[in-house]
Amino acid sequence: MTEGKIVVGVDIGTSKIVTIIARIDEAVNVLGVSEINSAGIKKGQIVNIEEAVVAINTSIEAAERMAGVSVSRVIASIGGSNIESQNSRGVVAVSQPEGEIAHSDVTRVIDAAKAVSMPSTREIIHVLPRSFTVDGQEGIKDPVGMTGTRLEVETHIVTAGSPAVRNLEKAFSQVGVDVEGMVFSGYASGLAVLSETEKELGVVLIDIGAGTTDISIYIDGSVAYSSVLPIGARHITNDLAIGLRISLESAEKVKLFLSKPPKKILKYEDALNIEEPKDKKAADEVDLGSLGLPEQLNKVSQKTLVDGIIRPRLNEIFTMVGLEIKKSGFGGQTPSGLVITGGGARTIGAIESAKRMLAMPVRVGEPQDMKGIIDEIQDTPFSDVVGLTIYGALLGIESTSSFKMKLPGGIPQFRAGKLPKKFVDLIKSFIP
Repeated sequence: MTEGKIVVGVDIGTSKIVTIIARIDEAVNVLGVSEINSAGIKKGQIVNIEEAVVAINTSIEAAERMAGVSVSRVIASIGGSNIESQNSRGVVAVSQPEGEIAHSDVTRVIDAAKAVSMPSTREIIHVLPRSFTVDGQEGIKDPVGMTGTRLEVETHIVTAGSPAVRNLEKAFSQVGVDVEGMVFSGYASGLAVLSETEKELGVVLIDIGAGTTDISIYIDGSVAYSSVLPIGARHITNDLAIGLRISLESAEKVKLFLSKPPKKILKYEDALNIEEPKDKKAADEVDLGSLGLPEQLNKVSQKTLVDGIIRPRLNEIFTMVGLEIKKSGFGGQTPSGLVITGGGARTIGAIESAKRMLAMPVRVGEPQDMKGIIDEIQDTPFSDVVGLTIYGALLGIESTSSFKMKLPGGIPQFRAGKLPKKFVDLIKSFIP
């Protein structure tokens, strides 16, 4: 990775805006972190630009103070149900049939692949090469330096609604920073939590946010399908608020309390060994007195909350995930199973529900390979923003090594006006 490069990732989420400032050396060295409640954001999209600008600015300033550096460029996440994907194929003749395949040939074949018809209201966010074919030889990851006359590429194209992209760019512009790269949040999470083995074998990544759930399916080491479901962990909070007749704020506290219970609740199974029914009932009761809820809710039945309210909503989420996997056509090609991450991954019963509804091996994915101030962020809610910094580090490699195809999943899509001038000509060919 680029030694000493400072990377800033800003995750624009439905419930929180997180900024990480990191120095890239042999690993992601986190210098500053800030997490604030979102404002002006709904289901991953900006709905009130003035509120969003204030929230983004507050988050970036807090991280700047912690890190002691000034931010001028950021890698931003983009999500929401406006995200769509498709796979495309491109074919070109190699410019020097008797010589080696050059980077310019790779650029041309990717240009050919992204020449797909789409409405004027959509923009390409990523063009991710899946594999190359040289003169009929398939499964090539990096064709540069090989000899051939015909070069083909299979790509995965991720698009977003133009209004969502424009509003995000405008918000950062008003904050006073440039957007160095815009990354689909599901793809960013994959960079942070998935191993190369899982990607190669085939894996489904589910990032459960507050308002949306991102799905990325990896086949043979690269993304083959991306989509976003308009449902997330906040729906579980809403269900708890309705079921217990309490406010959303109180319901969120109860959900987090159940998902990370104190040690005395973990002795539930031991309590079941007591024969007297009243002790069983007492063991099932959860004491919420320590939360200090304004509704004076002190004791509730854990079975009622988990089995009656939380589990049905989790089952619904994973049923919808199952339908998306079926729709993708890659359902039988993911032996690594399911990796769930995001804030909703810590919800009590999430792993059990995923196993039951999808009949796949399931694990919780946490960000890896970090150092520095990582105590707070080495957890599932921060997978996306850690992935943004990894993306920024790899973007630094791409910018300084003439595109040697080192980016996981392929070459990203950038807007040339946001990068240093010496890179403009190099990157122009990747602008939609």
